[in-house]
Amino acid sequence: MILGSFPSVKSREQKFFYGHPQNRFWRVTAAVFQDSVPQTIEEKRAFLLRSHIALWDVIASCEITGSSDSSIRNVVPNDLTAILQGAPIRQIFVNGGTAAKYYEKYQQPVLQRTAVRLPSTSPANAAWSLERLVEAWKIIRNAVD
Repeated sequence: MILGSFPSVKSREQKFFYGHPQNRFWRVTAAVFQDSVPQTIEEKRAFLLRSHIALWDVIASCEITGSSDSSIRNVVPNDLTAILQGAPIRQIFVNGGTAAKYYEKYQQPVLQRTAVRLPSTSPANAAWSLERLVEAWKIIRNAVD
């Protein structure tokens, strides 16, 4: 399972994960699984199923200005217990520092499961090239093989 923090404005508009065209999530995960980059929501769903990846967010609702993680306030966390009880989730990964911060604060105490922090695929994480991200994210393959 890969957890983000909270959807961006573009993702909320599209009603699906990582909808901002500059977010590198789909390019990174496609490269990790040596697959083509999915374009449509249907292709993205099929890719996730094929790759045995569950996607969700740490935060169910919050106050946020645009897509700025630093503006997140009044967090209501998602309840992940049903997903973890109903699906064979071997490992939890978090996409970036904000997801890690809120996972550790709200989820880890309840779930008693640590998460592996991955570098953010957000365009705001410009210090990480696509190639570096792919190398770091290859760890997710071990969780699904």
